[in-house]
Amino acid sequence: MDREVQKFIREEEKRQKETLNLIASENYISKDVREALGSVFTNKYAEGYPSARYYAGNSIVDKLEKLTQSRALKLFIRRPADRRKWSVNVQLYSGSPANLAVLHALVPKGGKVMAMALDMGGHLTHGYPASVTGKLWKQVPYDVDEGTEIIDYNALMKLAKKEKPKLIIAGGSAYSRVIDFKKFRKIADAVRAPLLVDMSHFAGLVAGGVYPSPFPYADVVTTTTHKTLRGPRAAIIFARKLQISSTKSQINSNNRNFKSKRQTIAEAIDKSVFPGLQGGPHMNTIAGIAVTLEEARKPAFKKYAMQVIRNTRVLSDELARLGWRIVSNGTDTHLFLVDTATNGVGGKTASDILEKAGIVTNKNMIPYDVRKPSDPSGIRIGTAALTTRGAKEKDMKRIARLVSGILSGGIKIKTVKKEVRSIISHFSFFL
Repeated sequence: MDREVQKFIREEEKRQKETLNLIASENYISKDVREALGSVFTNKYAEGYPSARYYAGNSIVDKLEKLTQSRALKLFIRRPADRRKWSVNVQLYSGSPANLAVLHALVPKGGKVMAMALDMGGHLTHGYPASVTGKLWKQVPYDVDEGTEIIDYNALMKLAKKEKPKLIIAGGSAYSRVIDFKKFRKIADAVRAPLLVDMSHFAGLVAGGVYPSPFPYADVVTTTTHKTLRGPRAAIIFARKLQISSTKSQINSNNRNFKSKRQTIAEAIDKSVFPGLQGGPHMNTIAGIAVTLEEARKPAFKKYAMQVIRNTRVLSDELARLGWRIVSNGTDTHLFLVDTATNGVGGKTASDILEKAGIVTNKNMIPYDVRKPSDPSGIRIGTAALTTRGAKEKDMKRIARLVSGILSGGIKIKTVKKEVRSIISHFSFFL
């Protein structure tokens, strides 16, 4: 193998093994998933969909993609009768093009998209101005309540009725509380807009049965396959097989994507993905997704999901006990935000100090942040990756003490690094 690249691989493997990974959007894949990613499926070009390819030699690829679709539906939609109401696209390269594909299919150019504001916990690809989704569509941002830092559904209803968006999005990248999808459905129906749920961060928790499912209420569900789902870096789109003309939506039938009023939401999205935004799918990644989905159906994954929740709550509660303000006063998921600025430490400084000690987090804006995004008021912490390595509640208490100690200046970096090595010594690693 290329010696220079091999050197970087070994260095990165060492870094991953020897640090405490608290980045909420990262995780570790299994050896089986890695084997699928490095398989001969990498060599195959499969532009199109099963039984409708533009290249020859795809008979096996078709079987693989259909298997992956079937596994996705079985994992997230338990009743066979309900599965038949949904279609699933497993070709997405990542979460950002997945959300772009949905907006491209369902919202006319310049139309309004109602989504959580980025500094409130939302995501760039939900119409934020810096994203292409914010340049092609107009975001109607919604905030969390300033006092509780939790979604105020009454305020959302008022905003929706005032702005009449073409699409409503639930989900984000830094919101730590359970989202009430039933209330979102009521809001969407009130303004005749389709509801998209981006469950990228909590998909694994939904699969593990420790977070409510959005499927009874959403028209479209997008998700990445890494993060809590512990798969390759890719994405999936689930879409209802509803006729465009029969939905309670404001979807513009004059949109160039809708050549027929008999087109379904699922068909419109499939056309948006290919040929609209992507060429040939990465079949090796789809193979990795298939393995991931099967792993997530096993009892061990449900135990994992429950442990993620327990670990996150213990870590959050312990940091609060040590004097750090936790946004929304706690968490229901795999992540939470720490307001470090209240204790005199900017988010960038906090992240940098922790990394030097072997604890990896990311700087993050908090609701109603008065600081700039490049140096916000907080950090985001997640436990999905460490839980994969075998971390338990006792480890979380110890980590909380280290995080608090180093950020407050009470413990030296050298001491923390030594304790980090001690904690890691009894962890497993998937590599």
